[in-house]
Amino acid sequence: MDPLKKKFHQKATALGTEIRNLLKEKGDTKVDEVVIKQLYGGARGIKMMIWEPSQLDPIEGIRFRGFTIPELKEKLPKTKNGKEPRPEGLFWLMLVGEVPTEEEVDWLTSQWIRRSNVPEHTFKALDALPTDTHPMTQFSTAIISMQTESVFSRRYGEGMSKDEYWDATYEDTMNLIARLPRVAAYIYRRTYHNGMHIAPNTHLDWAGNFAHMLGIEGEDFKSLMRLYLTVHADHEGGNASAHATHLVGSTLSDPYYSLAGGMNALAGPLHGLANQEVIKWIFKMVDALGTRKPTKEQVADYVQSTLNAGQVIPGYGHAVLRRPDPRFVAQKEFAEGYIKNDDIVNIVWMLFDIVPDILKGLGKVKNPWPNVDAHSGALLVHYGLTEYSFYTVLFGVSRALGVLAAQCWSRALGFPLERPKSVTTGWVKEYLADK
Repeated sequence: MDPLKKKFHQKATALGTEIRNLLKEKGDTKVDEVVIKQLYGGARGIKMMIWEPSQLDPIEGIRFRGFTIPELKEKLPKTKNGKEPRPEGLFWLMLVGEVPTEEEVDWLTSQWIRRSNVPEHTFKALDALPTDTHPMTQFSTAIISMQTESVFSRRYGEGMSKDEYWDATYEDTMNLIARLPRVAAYIYRRTYHNGMHIAPNTHLDWAGNFAHMLGIEGEDFKSLMRLYLTVHADHEGGNASAHATHLVGSTLSDPYYSLAGGMNALAGPLHGLANQEVIKWIFKMVDALGTRKPTKEQVADYVQSTLNAGQVIPGYGHAVLRRPDPRFVAQKEFAEGYIKNDDIVNIVWMLFDIVPDILKGLGKVKNPWPNVDAHSGALLVHYGLTEYSFYTVLFGVSRALGVLAAQCWSRALGFPLERPKSVTTGWVKEYLADK
């Protein structure tokens, strides 16, 4: 048994025992109450699931196993002479709750290199699609096509015991995460660069090799990919892509089916697709104003005209957060260190100065602050990745780290099929009449 799998099994066995005892002693303790507006409001804020890798606080933002993003940047191992954390280290942390050593991260990198061969039929499935197919459609197709390799599916068919579910899920998780950069880069090159693919460089780390296969060279871009794939990796379990992955997985669908479901949720404009909407809106503003160096007054007027047209300012607001998103702040700090003279980056910073006050003035916006999507596009554009319809695929590669780590825990702890109870409006009326 490999060292990460062994450590995960030990942690999961101990926590499973603790949870069984907790349920036996305190299982009927009341945690929360549901109100009618939550029934109709997308179950917003209802505490109804367990998600081990991360937790989101409205004020402090995301914590991965208790660590903030600034703490991750300080504590997680980096490449030689690098400033940004390696995503492999975050996966290790999310899976077993321990900050890994440099040697442990090197081991995980080597594992993902060894497991990274993509089935030939996956490339054939992608090549059967028109090149103008949305990259997220291609990404979901590729993930589903690799389900033929599922260890969980094969062993379930052979009659494995419930005690082995976690082991097969772990193997699928490791294989799937290892292959995603190759698949995503293949989609990018076939869609935007005439199928001129770039072979993997097995001497690079997971994120560095992804940057290489995209065809954007330079150590700065590799550093950006390490940061990007770290800060987008998880955002607790209630967001749509995480919850969709969890829901599909609760049926004992294997990680390939589950992740494809999560990526289909990520592709929605109210979720991961929002990152492309931000840069589209900025480009539209630049075209309308006729300059890449607008004044604050020009930007404020354009923001107001967008709101007057009944539209939102993309990249601002969040369902949970009530402060600037720490992921936005991390990307802003990256830009300050690498590309502070970029015109589009400066527009993003100008929006940060302008938009919150305008939204506060409306008197009905709970969170007027920027979220993670507000900055990422400007960074990618600077390095030449201007094809914003691909941005959600980048998000998806990163998000796989958190949702698949969580699925390992779901299988190890024996979580059941998720089946909330629905009611009709007629039932609500009768309930209120009885009250």
